[in-house]
Amino acid sequence: MVKKAHKTKLTIRIVLGMIAGILVGVLLRQLFADSAFANDYLINGLFSIVGQIFVTSLKMLVVPLVFVSLVCGSGSLKDTSRLGRLGIKTLLLYLATTALAVALAIAVAQLFNPGAGMHLSAAVSFDAKQAPSLAEVLVDLFPSNPIQAMAEGKMLQIIVFALLVGVAIAISGQAGERVAGLFSDLNVVIMKLVTILMNIAPYGVFCLLAKLFATQGFEAISSLASYFLVVLGVLLIHGLICYPVLLKLLAGLNPMLFLRKMRDVVLFGFSTSSSNATIPVTMETVNQKMGVSNTVSSFTIPLGATINMDGTAIMQGVATVFIANVYGIDLSLGQFMTVIATATLASIGTAGVPGVGLITLAMVLQQVGLPVDGIALIMGVDRLLDMTRTAVNITGDCMVTCVVAKSEGEMDLSVYGDPSAAVQEEELRLRSLQAS
Repeated sequence: MVKKAHKTKLTIRIVLGMIAGILVGVLLRQLFADSAFANDYLINGLFSIVGQIFVTSLKMLVVPLVFVSLVCGSGSLKDTSRLGRLGIKTLLLYLATTALAVALAIAVAQLFNPGAGMHLSAAVSFDAKQAPSLAEVLVDLFPSNPIQAMAEGKMLQIIVFALLVGVAIAISGQAGERVAGLFSDLNVVIMKLVTILMNIAPYGVFCLLAKLFATQGFEAISSLASYFLVVLGVLLIHGLICYPVLLKLLAGLNPMLFLRKMRDVVLFGFSTSSSNATIPVTMETVNQKMGVSNTVSSFTIPLGATINMDGTAIMQGVATVFIANVYGIDLSLGQFMTVIATATLASIGTAGVPGVGLITLAMVLQQVGLPVDGIALIMGVDRLLDMTRTAVNITGDCMVTCVVAKSEGEMDLSVYGDPSAAVQEEELRLRSLQAS
């Protein structure tokens, strides 16, 4: 009861930090925009330093947490064939939700037609970076130097190396058991570090949002209001309707409980705008609040933070329609299908590439013959939308993790707190015992 009250108190403190940060940022922009003291010592000084320290501290834990947790999880799998089944399920679910996200975005954008009649011209040109080829993606999965991969934060390479180490531990007998015990202890220590960082979260969130709204404010939204509102609306629909429905259909879990347990991690994702930086909090949420075993979460969460781009896919779907409307170009049904396929497959092919959202959007626009320079039109509001996109991506990571864990029998339903699902699970267990 005390632990639950503490977590509720933390949620309230984070929300208060967010609200206070937005208000202070807007106030500074409106009243002290020309103040050297406000700009030098508050916005680019105190707020910037504290905010960067907070995000850097979260990122500091990502590599050790992912590596240690994934080694623990894969090392506990005595039946290594389960690892392949886990991977296939997880990958297919992530691809399916991404395809659903971009299809929903295109449908809603077609309904509201953002950008119609605007006939804007790009203020600046956009230099589209070259996306890696399929061969490069496959070769790059395997690190030539695991330590270098960890230093550079190359998540897919870290995941592959951790899986290989975990499998080796699982088949190494007594030596493997001794090493597994060491990693298990390291995992406990790292999770304690996560708890420490969560307690300073309200202050980090306050500083991040205060700086953001002091430098950008709400003015950037006004000129692109239709685009901004459509993207925001689709993100909310996908996060609050599509994910809960999928959770109920695929796992039979109570979606309202799921959304309630997601509060802290969504607030973290919203404030940091980084799925990778939020991995420690995401893993703690699915393990401690939802009852998912570390065997599943240590694989699905880091992989989702790397390749699950539902929020970005939504932006790409709406942006494609918006840019087509601005330049007066009509797209066919076949071209829209191309957009869905390209955005979905690109989520894997460009995983971990810097500026991945804009790279994949450039790929999408090139596939359907739209001017890539149109990306410059939406870059002004992209930072504000990025916060919501990250929150949606993290929600998708947790939903897929719960579905996979439930299907693998790696979820403690008493921790999740869904009595109906627990009853169903017990009935299935009794039936299987009777059948045997």
